[in-house]
Amino acid sequence: MQATERAQPLRVGVAGLGRLGRRHALNLAYRVPGATLAAACSPLDDDLAWAREALPEARLFADYAAHTGYAEMLADATLDAVWIVTPSALHAQQIVDALRAGKHVFCEKPLSLDVAECERVVEEARRHDSRQVTIGFMRRFDPSYRDAFDKVRSGAIGRPFLVRSQTCDLNDPGGFFVRFAPQSGGIFLDCSVHDIDVARWLLGKPRATRVYASGTIALHEGLRAAGDVDNGVAICEFEGGALAMFYASRTMAHGNDTSSEVIGTAGALAIGHIPRASRVEIYDALGVRSECTPTFFDRFEEAFLIEAQAFVAAVRAREGVGVGVGVGVGVGGQNDAQPAGQGATLEDALEATRIGLALRESLHAGRAVLL
Repeated sequence: MQATERAQPLRVGVAGLGRLGRRHALNLAYRVPGATLAAACSPLDDDLAWAREALPEARLFADYAAHTGYAEMLADATLDAVWIVTPSALHAQQIVDALRAGKHVFCEKPLSLDVAECERVVEEARRHDSRQVTIGFMRRFDPSYRDAFDKVRSGAIGRPFLVRSQTCDLNDPGGFFVRFAPQSGGIFLDCSVHDIDVARWLLGKPRATRVYASGTIALHEGLRAAGDVDNGVAICEFEGGALAMFYASRTMAHGNDTSSEVIGTAGALAIGHIPRASRVEIYDALGVRSECTPTFFDRFEEAFLIEAQAFVAAVRAREGVGVGVGVGVGVGGQNDAQPAGQGATLEDALEATRIGLALRESLHAGRAVLL
C-alpha cells in the first residue's frame, strides 16, 4: 500500500462487544488519532443495540452461531484491521482468518488456550509478515510499569532475579466469572497471564523450566464444576535461577488490586502496592485511607488507550507512513526487533500461554510441572 493511501485513518472493525470490547470500541471511535471505528460484530442483540446508540458511524454485523458476521466483516475490503475481543477459545482461528483476509490484527489476551494453536498462529503470521499482529498485554503500556521496566534496564536495582506479581479483582457476588469459567482457561490463564508476561518482561525474557501452583475456593463454589478456583498462588522457575511468584484472586473486598515487585541484587522496585483511584486520602473516624480502583478497566484505562495508539502507529510504520504516536513502532509484531519497553511479540504470547497451561496442570495434579 502506498503511503499516500494510508494518509486516511486506519479503518478498524471490532469483533466482540462485551465489557472489554465496548471499552476498546469507544477508544477507537473517539480517542485514537489516526483510527476510525468502521465496523463491529457481535452475536448478541443487546450488544448490537448498544452499538447502534454508542457507535452510530459503525457498520454492524450480526455474528450468530455460524460466525457469519465475522466472516462478512473480514470480507469488507474497506477495512484495514480487526480488533478481536471475543472468547479466548476463538482467538487463534479468528487471527488466522483475519491475516488470510489481508487485515492487520489486534487480539485480546490470551493468544489461545492451546499451545499448538499458539504455534499455528505464529507460523501463519510469519507467512503474512507485512501484517501487524498485536496481543493485548496492556500492562506493558501502563506508564508506571514502563517506568519500572526502564529503571530495571538501566541497572537501577542491579541484576533482577525475582518478580512478585498479583492480579486481584473486586468480588462479584453476581458471579460473572463463574459463568465464564468453562471458557476462560482457568484463573491462571485468565488473570495471571498478565503477571506471567510482566515477569518475563522485567526479567529479560528467560525460559521457564518448572512451575508449581495451588489454589482454593474461598467464596464461589460454582467454580468447582469447571475445575477452577477463586484464589490461586504459583511459583515459576526460570533458566539462570530467576524466580516469579504469582497471586490471583476473584474475591477482593476493596477493589481491583493489581501490583508487581521486582527484586534485584542492588535494590527493588514496586508498582502499585497501594491501589488507589486518586491521590486523595480520607481522614475520618475509621482512620486514614484512600479509595481503590474498582475494576481493571479503571486501573488500566490509560494503558488501554496507549496500547491502541501504539497499534495504529505500528501499522502506519509498516506501511511507510510517519508515526504520529510517541510510543515507537513494531509493537507486538512477530518478527520485529523490539525496542526497550515495547509490547509483547507473538512468541511472548505463546510463552505466556505455555506457562499458564502448566500452572493449570500443576493446580489439578498437585505437583510441580516441568516445561
